[in-house]
Amino acid sequence: MAKIIVTAALTGGIHVPSMSPYLPITPQQLIDESERAYDAGAAVVHIHARDPETGQPSASTEIFREIATSIKSKCNVIQCFTTGGTPEMSVADRAKVVTALKPEMATYNAGSLNFGLFPFTDNIQEYKFPWEKRFLLASENGIFTNTFKTLKEYSQLFAETNTKPELEVYDAGMIANLAYFCNNGYLSKPLHIQFVLGIMGGLMPDTDNLLFLYNSAKKALVDFTWSACATELNQFTIGTMAFLMGGNVRVGMEDNLYIEAGTLAKSNAEQVEKIVRILKEFGHEPATPDEARQILGLKGQDKVNF
Repeated sequence: MAKIIVTAALTGGIHVPSMSPYLPITPQQLIDESERAYDAGAAVVHIHARDPETGQPSASTEIFREIATSIKSKCNVIQCFTTGGTPEMSVADRAKVVTALKPEMATYNAGSLNFGLFPFTDNIQEYKFPWEKRFLLASENGIFTNTFKTLKEYSQLFAETNTKPELEVYDAGMIANLAYFCNNGYLSKPLHIQFVLGIMGGLMPDTDNLLFLYNSAKKALVDFTWSACATELNQFTIGTMAFLMGGNVRVGMEDNLYIEAGTLAKSNAEQVEKIVRILKEFGHEPATPDEARQILGLKGQDKVNF
């Protein structure tokens, strides 16, 4: 019976508050969502910070620390922090959470891409905050920048803090980027890859593309653990295929606001419970946080700076 690492990506930096009243925004909401996701079977929570007043994505170290410290006091879940932020943030702002908090895991985006959020505006009739529409429309003429120089700097930062990079792969060229950094000593094996499907500008969320990415990575990188996620309700299809292929799975409101067609998820825990039911039907069990730490080779909660 395989143990599957379930990650809950709690809020992200993609969706805006006007898209769902259940999207967690404040530190306390993210703390509560983390505990509920852990209770439902998540071994990892992937965390973005937001301004508690407006819901706008934030790189505030103080907000991250407030969230991280409280989660750690309540449960044993692995905390994986974003260095992706938003296309509007500087690289320095995006990376400072790793320097300051020295977490067990953080994201390492494996290349630059167009990151289109502007189509969301077609379905929003009324906005809660003035920043939301501007933020979404700006993505039509923006690039999510992760240059080779930036990736070198990130690699060094992760090594210095002994933080495990979760390697975010949105398209096939990013696998070649990772192979270069491995072959030149910037990344150490075993790697952990998060395949991300469905972002406008990356690969579309279908099973052929997941298989293509996995096979390409096996040829180029050989030795790695991996997980997959996808946007919208493709989340559950791609996630199921991922664990059936020997990988792990990410769900959560960063990628998908729905629990089923036409029905908004009321919490990340709902989505965790659903994927746990599915994987159990196939004879698998969700890994505990400590089992996931062993699988991923993490340094442990006692070595973080929060």
